[in-house]
Amino acid sequence: MKAILFKQHGDISNLSTGELESPSPGPGQVQVRVHTAALNRLDLWVLQGWKGLDLNLPHIPGADGAGEIAALGTCVEGLSVGERVVINPNLSCGRCRACLAGQDNMCRDWHLLGETVRGTCAEYVCVPAKNVLPLPNSTSFREAAAASLVFLTAWHSLITRARLQPGEKVLLIGASGGVNTAGIQIAKLAGAKVYVIGSSAEKLELAASLGADVLINRTEDESWAKLVYQLTDKQGVDVVVDNVGAATFPSSLRALRKGGRLLTVGNTSGPALEIDNRFIFGKHLSILGSTMGTSEDFYQVMQLLFQGELEAVLDTQFPLEQAQQAFTRLADGQQLGKITLEIP
Repeated sequence: MKAILFKQHGDISNLSTGELESPSPGPGQVQVRVHTAALNRLDLWVLQGWKGLDLNLPHIPGADGAGEIAALGTCVEGLSVGERVVINPNLSCGRCRACLAGQDNMCRDWHLLGETVRGTCAEYVCVPAKNVLPLPNSTSFREAAAASLVFLTAWHSLITRARLQPGEKVLLIGASGGVNTAGIQIAKLAGAKVYVIGSSAEKLELAASLGADVLINRTEDESWAKLVYQLTDKQGVDVVVDNVGAATFPSSLRALRKGGRLLTVGNTSGPALEIDNRFIFGKHLSILGSTMGTSEDFYQVMQLLFQGELEAVLDTQFPLEQAQQAFTRLADGQQLGKITLEIP
């Protein structure tokens, strides 16, 4: 099969298109013929590598994917060859205490496609049968692939972890990335008022088209936490979603009202944080960590996508052979929505 792969960690020049043996489905697995894969910043970090990351090289990136079932492993029921499906990228054992409690994203042996195991940037991938969801004809492979990881992440953080309520105010740090474009829509669907911090007028325009109520350009006003405070009658917002980390964490704490919740869902600017603890105990704040989501979260949010309540935000689509260009666009950070790879 054709695949995007790298044989050693490094920069984007290490990516290449190569031929690998197609994986065969084991017991309880299905083989998916991938039609569309989507990229995440995680793919760049995996390519670069980090201490303790031990991969079976060559490695195939990609967490998101949608396509058709090409083969069934033994003991698989309720699915058929040729069925259109979208892939849930969370891999869990299904047997540990967390899995049995419905918290499979906390599995003791948890993995993510494209991170610690070979991913979806290939013609074929094998996953447990429980990790595919039938895809209605009304939803394209590209829409499904672009939505799966980011909508799951946003749904779990806002709905499952933060328990966002109608009438609350939520602030998202970032206007055009996959998780935040999903988060804007989910927060509006939950009945919240949405504030967005963006780095350009173009990105904020996208946020507005998705329903964002208050737009703040951080290049024009670096003191955005103070501005949020003023715009909320000197109260602050109920929830902040921060996937930036070190560069924004202090301001995110300042932007919260008393009793507010800070969702930390990533660290694109670095993991080492400096916290003024007076904000936490003085304002009775809660810091909630959140990553990915459960199988139930995936089912719920994807049904909303299938029903047209939520919309995948699409940037550029590249053919598989142009993966280096796709990764370069991702690294430049100028995309408006999700970058996808077409796998003909």
